[in-house]
Amino acid sequence: MDKKRSAIVIGGGIIGLSIALTLQADGTDVLLVEKEQVGAGASMGNAGHIATEQVFPVADPSILKSIPAMLFDPLGALRLDWRYLLPLTPWLLRLLGNMRHKPFQRIHHALSTINGASLAAWQAFSDDWQLADLVKIQGSLLVAEREASYEKLQKQGEYLNSIGVKNQLLTQAQLLAREPALAGNQLGGLYYPDTGHVVDLNALHTQLTNHFLRLGGELLSQCEVTGIHTTSGNTVRLTTSQGQLAAQRVVISGGAFSKSLVKMVCRIRVPLETERGYHLMLPKEASRLSVPVSSIDRRFIMTPMKGGLRLAGTVEYAGLKRPANMQRARHFIPLADPMLNTPLNSEQATEWMGFRPTLSDSLPVIDKKGPYIFAFGHQHLGLTQAAITAKIVHSLFKEQPTPIDCSPYSIERFI
Repeated sequence: MDKKRSAIVIGGGIIGLSIALTLQADGTDVLLVEKEQVGAGASMGNAGHIATEQVFPVADPSILKSIPAMLFDPLGALRLDWRYLLPLTPWLLRLLGNMRHKPFQRIHHALSTINGASLAAWQAFSDDWQLADLVKIQGSLLVAEREASYEKLQKQGEYLNSIGVKNQLLTQAQLLAREPALAGNQLGGLYYPDTGHVVDLNALHTQLTNHFLRLGGELLSQCEVTGIHTTSGNTVRLTTSQGQLAAQRVVISGGAFSKSLVKMVCRIRVPLETERGYHLMLPKEASRLSVPVSSIDRRFIMTPMKGGLRLAGTVEYAGLKRPANMQRARHFIPLADPMLNTPLNSEQATEWMGFRPTLSDSLPVIDKKGPYIFAFGHQHLGLTQAAITAKIVHSLFKEQPTPIDCSPYSIERFI
């Protein structure tokens, strides 16, 4: 415990794990500290979709007309627990402010920039760590079952192609030829070739952890950080549930729990909230689809994995402490069945709820301030942006130019 490391990374989700491995591989002495188990939480329960096509803010002006309904629909795609409304209000007001045209466009551009660099970063990361059997870059589909939705997809696809987000509009016949399991009520969709998915998230985390440990990295799990301070000699000291730790630099990548960690090291109040997401895993349906399929009408995603078909999505604002409403996970079956030729087999299905870390402007914090590096707040795009975030943090750690302009992701934007 008395050993002073070159770096301590706080948070063992896909972001923190990717950072720790990238730094360790370059000769940095890294200790990875995780309050539970590495790869747990949202990194384990996410949709597995490398969603480089998602370049718009979390909320757009169309959400405004949905607010009354979401207060009363416990199973809707967007739900706000009225008991959490008061603590959520400051964040929600900032979110609404970012729907205005100028901030909306600024955020859209920043998301396009980081997502535009994410696929190449994932491909290089996959090559470096032998992940080809786990990370599949085979594209994804966004489908529509209403004429108005299909027309919306056509316009969206034209715009995205114009800004470099490649996609192809599919007719119904082309869509059903690609995914024969889809029902005839699906009128067509967009195919995004430069997207991918992870077929086994647990295996991904295990493989990355094993590489990290083989390279000499150290891991402390079940270790909660309760205090952080800098000594006069610029050593960072951590108080944890397993004793005192010391490092030259500390990376804060604690996902939804990063807000309290930031409070320990600076006076900036980051407007971070948790979006509670759900999934339902169907182990009998591993071969139903070949690529992730999202529905613009039903607002959820189906991702094929080795362990089954994962149905995921929805947003629930209820904080970190309210119990999960697993009926929201079970509701994926009646959402998905009408999209498919034959009903899903839900035998031995498992349910999950976890916390996505979302800042009020939908952008992550990736920044360096003194001996601290921040890498958190990736909302629905933590898996998507993990590899590029690790590259950026490595550059910040080495005080080298970053792969992209990181000014939009500065923590000081909240001062």
